[in-house]
Amino acid sequence: MTAERQAKATPETWMYPPSDGWTYEQVKELDLPFEWELVDGAIVVRGMTNLWHNQVRDGVYDRLKAARCEPYAVNSEQCVLVDAYNPPKSDVVVYDKRGLDVFSLECVPVDRVALVVEVVSPGSRQEDRVRKPAMFAAAGVPYYWRVERGTDDLPEVHTYWLHRDLGAYVPAPEHPVHRGKLLVESPFAVEVDLHGLVEL
Repeated sequence: MTAERQAKATPETWMYPPSDGWTYEQVKELDLPFEWELVDGAIVVRGMTNLWHNQVRDGVYDRLKAARCEPYAVNSEQCVLVDAYNPPKSDVVVYDKRGLDVFSLECVPVDRVALVVEVVSPGSRQEDRVRKPAMFAAAGVPYYWRVERGTDDLPEVHTYWLHRDLGAYVPAPEHPVHRGKLLVESPFAVEVDLHGLVEL
């Protein structure tokens, strides 16, 4: 491999990462004809999402943004820089915006993230249920919500809190699974009619 190929991924070289993997800086300008994500230094094709997923993601984003209080901001499909080899684009991210430069910042630093929300789709089940919770817990993100499609086709929200001694997420103690209505106090108070997230 030439030094030039190692320096920056291109449409011709992205499938040949350096021995230690691509970094975010090496791939951030890469333009490919499909949706992709950098996972442990390798470029991975992102699965297609369906209308249900997108309606639920956008609805959760809208409700969180409307309910947010200082110092929080809410973004959808925003990359979070966990480390140089892992900048996942989560469905919804809540973070402390104090001191962040919105004009130049490309990814939210993981140490500023308060909550990650992932809406599970057929192509992201392992990612959203196993890999991402482990990664965000190890990085110290306090809250993680996993939104599943229930047997009635309506969203149900599984809420997790970071157990700092274990370094892993545990189900929220008072109300770990929300059906019909999501009502939480952390990282800030929000109430969501889950039935209203899907336009039938």
